[in-house]
Amino acid sequence: MTAARELFITGLKNAHAMERQAQEMLERQSERMTDYPELKAKAHEHLLETQEQLRRLETCLEQLGSSPATLKDAALALGANMTAMGHAMADDEVLKNAFASNALEHFEIAAYKSLLIMADRAGVAVRSVLEQSLREEERMAEWVDKNVESLTLQYMQKEERAAA
Repeated sequence: MTAARELFITGLKNAHAMERQAQEMLERQSERMTDYPELKAKAHEHLLETQEQLRRLETCLEQLGSSPATLKDAALALGANMTAMGHAMADDEVLKNAFASNALEHFEIAAYKSLLIMADRAGVAVRSVLEQSLREEERMAEWVDKNVESLTLQYMQKEERAAA
């Protein structure tokens, strides 16, 4: 096996763990954001995309004779749940979730761009699969970017009503 191929497999395993982290985060958001129906719906929609991204990555790994890194997956999933618990204790949970989503989406975009370069260098023909996941992450990042203002205003209005 070439070094480029090995590096690509490591990148796929890392991406799988990253998507497990995203899955946990999105599950918590889609469960808890009942006061923000648009966010809740978008989190659920992206959760379904994330589950498909995980399947795509698993297929890529299988084609290369490998599998996800179970320990890495578990560690990042645990981290996501710990972060969600911390956010849940905060009055501004919705804002913290939006900020975390913004950061994670851009991290995922960079990871998929890197994987595309690695795949090309390793001579592995999975470009269309990785590009599909990249487009989904870009759409979600764009949605978060466009909705931070409205989420912030909704949060403020909700808090102002509660204080009145």
